[in-house]
Amino acid sequence: MAVIDTRISAASEAFQANRTHMLGLLEKVRGLEGRARAASAAAGPRFHERGQLLPRERIALLLDPGAPFIELATLSGYQMDTKDPDKSVPGSGVISGIGFVSGVRCYVSASDAGIDAGALQSMGLEKKLRGQEIALENRLPYIQLVESAGANLLRYRVEHFIHGGTTFRNLARLSAAGLPVITVTHGSSTAGGAYQTGLSDYIVMVRGRTRAFLAGPPLLKAATGEVATEEELGGAEMHTTISGLGDYMAEDDRDALRIAREIVAGLGWDRDVPPYPAPDFEEPRYDAEDLLGIMPADLKRPVDMREVIARIVDGSNFLAFGETYGPATVCGHAAIEGHPVGIITNNGPLDPAGANKATHFIQACCQSKTPIIYLNNTTGFMVGRAYEEAGMIKHGSKMIQAVTNATVPQITLYCGASYGAGNYGMCGRGFNPRFCFSWPNARTAVMGAEQASETMAIVARAGAARRGRPADEEQIGAMKAQITELFESQMDVFTTSARLLDDGVIDPRDTRAVLAETLAACREAERRKPVPMQFSVARP
Repeated sequence: MAVIDTRISAASEAFQANRTHMLGLLEKVRGLEGRARAASAAAGPRFHERGQLLPRERIALLLDPGAPFIELATLSGYQMDTKDPDKSVPGSGVISGIGFVSGVRCYVSASDAGIDAGALQSMGLEKKLRGQEIALENRLPYIQLVESAGANLLRYRVEHFIHGGTTFRNLARLSAAGLPVITVTHGSSTAGGAYQTGLSDYIVMVRGRTRAFLAGPPLLKAATGEVATEEELGGAEMHTTISGLGDYMAEDDRDALRIAREIVAGLGWDRDVPPYPAPDFEEPRYDAEDLLGIMPADLKRPVDMREVIARIVDGSNFLAFGETYGPATVCGHAAIEGHPVGIITNNGPLDPAGANKATHFIQACCQSKTPIIYLNNTTGFMVGRAYEEAGMIKHGSKMIQAVTNATVPQITLYCGASYGAGNYGMCGRGFNPRFCFSWPNARTAVMGAEQASETMAIVARAGAARRGRPADEEQIGAMKAQITELFESQMDVFTTSARLLDDGVIDPRDTRAVLAETLAACREAERRKPVPMQFSVARP
């Protein structure tokens, strides 16, 4: 492989302007994440007074110290319960991600009970469903730390109730797929949410704190007239001694998390899978700090994405594929912490030659079982008479077919623009990549805001001409401004990530580490052979 020679000048005015722009966006991301942590931590005195740990304290004790943890979808739900950007708390009342428990890579989901008693917020359901999908696809044990007031009845929507059943269906699917579901019920798990506990293979309950029942005392009295205390209806002692719902009784949160770790350690997970030898690899030759200044603040300005590749792959080595054919579409082989990968990225729009090359490369990667990483930076497929005559539609369709039917893990990273059908050809969220992340500067839309507004202006002027009337330029100007604002308001990561159109916004400097961890999860999933069952593990 050839080493990529950099042409970046970190001292240049343009580089420094790009870096300042990226850092500003990253500061906003971190500020919003910090807001969610602070909102949850504010409940600390109340939690500690009753002998409980805060949700993030629980996760910290569950996970192996010093091991990587990739927290996902931290901006989910942002500005969806309130349009006030200063009051919106992202995260959707759920903390989740991939980390190590007793040396085993697991998916961990925790109710953020420090915020609204853990009630699900906007996109909370979708965030949980995405986590379950990740666990299923990557064959990971699923651990949930439950303490939730359930659905907020003041924001009740019948569709949320119906689709909420999918979370329970997925817990049953995980168990039946041979993937253990381990639950620590730290507090309330009521009504439909009781099945979040019940549909688990291993259940740990906390003395004096766990509450699991289909109807709490108020609803029970209203429905049947029966009077019972919370402890009588669904306390840990009742469930571990009488109903059989609980398998382990813990004395407090710390004890419960100790038991959960011991359960995972006792699984003997991956005992029949030969260990993948730790590969030798060379660090990139260029500083990851440079990734802050490579992408222009103005995404209409060109950028050589090989500069990005040079800072995330082993030894900055890259074997370009079809380098001089369809050169705006960059394809090639590299490695990330020893994991062989194919990389597809964009130094311009996708044209017929580029689409054909990418299609060929995707199929070749499938032949060799090489995972594919898509670094999105495209304004879409080329348009115009010459490109239509050259078969842009059919060649673009072939690329989309290849992306859709690829048999290897595909990981997508939005580095810049991802516009139009280029989003589809570059394995956008709608094409179910194994993982999908964004840099803070990424923008996603059917087209650029200016193109959208000018397109509608042309249509309006043509319509006026057909009617034999002069175009009302003042009205057209107002329409263009409205369309531009509409598009601009939906393009940035603060909107797209809030709607789970990615798995999270990452610091560009963390790109190599995040890709290495997700590639390792993919490789482990391929080698792992869980024992599927006809049904989930049923409780006695």
